Amino acid sequence: MRWLLDNSATVLSLLGFHVVQAAVAVLAAFVIAVPMAHLAARRGWLRGVVETGSGLMYAIPSLPLLVVLPLVLGTGLRSVVNVVVALTIYGLALMVPQACAAFRSVDRQVLDSATAVGYGPRALFARVELPLAGPALLGGLRVVSMSTIALVTIGGVLGVPSLGMLFVDGFQRGILAEILAGLVLTVLLALAADAALVGLGRLLMPWTRARHGAGPTHRRAGSRVHRDTTPEERQVVA
Repeated sequence: MRWLLDNSATVLSLLGFHVVQAAVAVLAAFVIAVPMAHLAARRGWLRGVVETGSGLMYAIPSLPLLVVLPLVLGTGLRSVVNVVVALTIYGLALMVPQACAAFRSVDRQVLDSATAVGYGPRALFARVELPLAGPALLGGLRVVSMSTIALVTIGGVLGVPSLGMLFVDGFQRGILAEILAGLVLTVLLALAADAALVGLGRLLMPWTRARHGAGPTHRRAGSRVHRDTTPEERQVVA
């Protein structure tokens, strides 16, 4: 604890770098994976290619990837860009199969009903498929978040600022408190990110809360939906 208090400014700086790298990589992986998985889920032949490719991406060793990326991107070996790109690749490898399964789980009859009442491709995706696949997508995003926060520490080996530098410096100097500080903060950050995603999911998908409520709550919620929707939308829900 004394070591942490004496070096709090350095630790907070490394924590900030860690959060930014992880957040950018997770967001990028999610934004890329969702449309890719949606397309793959609707094209049977493409699904196998995408899922196999994502599995192969995750098999790439992290340190060699961080060494090769500067040659491809034209960046320095210690550039934060290399770490973010590498983390995005690993995030895609985890998120794409999860997102494919999420979109495949959407009932085809619901999609056909929505198309029959006039939903175009964009409205079908935004108002039907994405909400129904949302809980499964959130589950995949939570896995990606945990994995990414852990993998950010690899950049510390190359001197890229993150909590991983506490592991490297603590090991080189034999400071156990420094190593433990990096370990505990990484775990706490992962848990905080997971809790934030759960809270965000409940905020953006309130129907998932109602699903776990009591029977009367379900009936009241259903009555409100039935009252506030048009006949065409009630046909899609039915």
